[in-house]
Amino acid sequence: MKTPAPPTRAVALEYGDHAAPRVLVRAEGDLAPLLTRAAQELGIPQFRDDALAEVLSQLPLREEIPEDLYVSVAVVMAWAYWVTGRVPRA
Repeated sequence: MKTPAPPTRAVALEYGDHAAPRVLVRAEGDLAPLLTRAAQELGIPQFRDDALAEVLSQLPLREEIPEDLYVSVAVVMAWAYWVTGRVPRA
């Protein structure tokens, strides 16, 4: 089985007491695999979607994502909750 190429972009999202998720950290080039490795070591779920990462990496840090990305990001966040066995707060 072929090992996938390392990512060229990585984005970390944060969703807490905000109306919408925010881009917390982003990395490109040689830094992207370092960000994904750090997330792995911290037990943070990772979902690879290169097209979504490209769009998210263009957003300003710490600003809420725009409404047109809600569905795409909701899919990723729902997956992250499911894979970790967590339930989002109501």
